[in-house]
Amino acid sequence: MRVGILTYHFPPEPAFVPGSLAEELVARGHEVRVLTGFPDYPGGHVYPGWRQRWRHQTHSERLTVRRVPRYAAGDGSARARAATWLSFAGSAALAGRGLLRDVDVLYVCGHPAVTFAATGLLRLLGRTPTVLHVQDVWTERSAQDSGWPARLEAATRRLYRESAVVAVGSPFMADLVRAGGADPGRVRAAPNWTDERIFRPTQAGPAVRRLVRRDDRCVVMHAGTIGARQDLETAVRAAAALGDRMDLVLVGSGPQERRVRGLAADLGADNVRFLERRSAVDMPQLYAAADYQLVAQRDLPELRGRVPGKLQAALSCAAPVVASAAGETAEVVERARAGLSCPPEDWAALADRFWLAAAIPPAARLDMGRRGRDAYLRDMSMRAGVDRIEALLHEAAERPSNRTKFAHSS
Repeated sequence: MRVGILTYHFPPEPAFVPGSLAEELVARGHEVRVLTGFPDYPGGHVYPGWRQRWRHQTHSERLTVRRVPRYAAGDGSARARAATWLSFAGSAALAGRGLLRDVDVLYVCGHPAVTFAATGLLRLLGRTPTVLHVQDVWTERSAQDSGWPARLEAATRRLYRESAVVAVGSPFMADLVRAGGADPGRVRAAPNWTDERIFRPTQAGPAVRRLVRRDDRCVVMHAGTIGARQDLETAVRAAAALGDRMDLVLVGSGPQERRVRGLAADLGADNVRFLERRSAVDMPQLYAAADYQLVAQRDLPELRGRVPGKLQAALSCAAPVVASAAGETAEVVERARAGLSCPPEDWAALADRFWLAAAIPPAARLDMGRRGRDAYLRDMSMRAGVDRIEALLHEAAERPSNRTKFAHSS
């Protein structure tokens, strides 16, 4: 098939699903055309060595990647984020019609940031069958500074209706998309995976161990974005309550980094340390130097169905997990017996989990990690995930079109 992929993030960003999906589909004989932006995740600034320009297109065997400019919203505010998403939608509409006009099926990697671009493209592409792979549901109903969240919700509902297949990673997410207007008969399961060439069990070298560990105390690590949705202030408060019983190591950056650093300083939390963002290829050794990986999410309905990519990465690396989360994230950890969990946004409950994590013997921690990796290989592997998406692409392409064009339904 000729497969189009519309995605907001793509390698070299840590976008394992669209990146590896494109590579695997090409390896299976399909022609793939990717429409995306210039890399700027997570800081909102275009990566060093990259310069946004209009005609940026790369080719390799059966794979074309077209990158289009978008407003780089480094401050992370709601208005800046809206401007970023809308600018990407405009650029994608201008470039996408030529790039994707004759594809057999379009795969949309469904972060809310791509919603406006997808709805605009479907107006232009007409009856092109679409597989929407929902990664996130986020309407920001509480935002009061503009009307764009309501427009995003309306566009999301149209996209659910117009997609031939809506793929979701969990039963919780399926409930959310059905409540959002998706036809229950078109909702399919398609769990995410991670980059297994990078995220696999390994040993930490002496230099990495010295970077992560100060002594023999238990180390819990959070690796990734330091943002509002991760609620790392709760983790800092929990760690501060335990003093020298454990260390909390935060690896990464993001819009809430200054605030989280300030809280750690105010609490005198000497056991909370910060490491700058590292390349994905460095992460498995960092995971191996720690005792647990922290997966934290705020207590929001739209996050209960979302499994953040750091969980698949940790499980694939056989790293035990402490989950401060509700919904599917906690369910995965508990079902696999791969670590500990507690309700989100409850620092006392998380402090209790940190205390127990430190008390668990090293051999039992290794058993947690092995069970987590077994669960990943069984339920979330890349081969199984790509098989599933490929089958959904065929299903969408072969289904008789009953879509009405956006131009007729808008």
